[in-house]
Amino acid sequence: MAGRGQIRTNNSALIAMIADEDTVTGFLMAGVGDVDLRRKTNYLIVDSKTTVKAIKDAFKEFTSREDIAVVLIIQYIANMIRFLVDSYNKPVPAILEIPSKDHPYDPAHDSVLSRVR
Repeated sequence: MAGRGQIRTNNSALIAMIADEDTVTGFLMAGVGDVDLRRKTNYLIVDSKTTVKAIKDAFKEFTSREDIAVVLIIQYIANMIRFLVDSYNKPVPAILEIPSKDHPYDPAHDSVLSRVR
């Protein structure tokens, strides 16, 4: 790619995550994590003690932040707030449902695939 120049941008975009601890840890080890000056993170670790309200709040926060380009959410967690995920219709940030090691992926519940059809 000798003849192509790189696209220069002043801003960088983040990937946000709403997932279980193992998935978030893997992505954090890959360098996806971010903590801003107000100590806000770009991820929510969901466990058995996490309330649906906390998941809703994180989803609303991540989808309204200007610095986030993609929100990765585990599909079984997305099912807890399915009405929010299905009603979200903006192109950025993009919402991607991903599988987890404990819950199989079901393409019938994926909001992106249902829009494509």
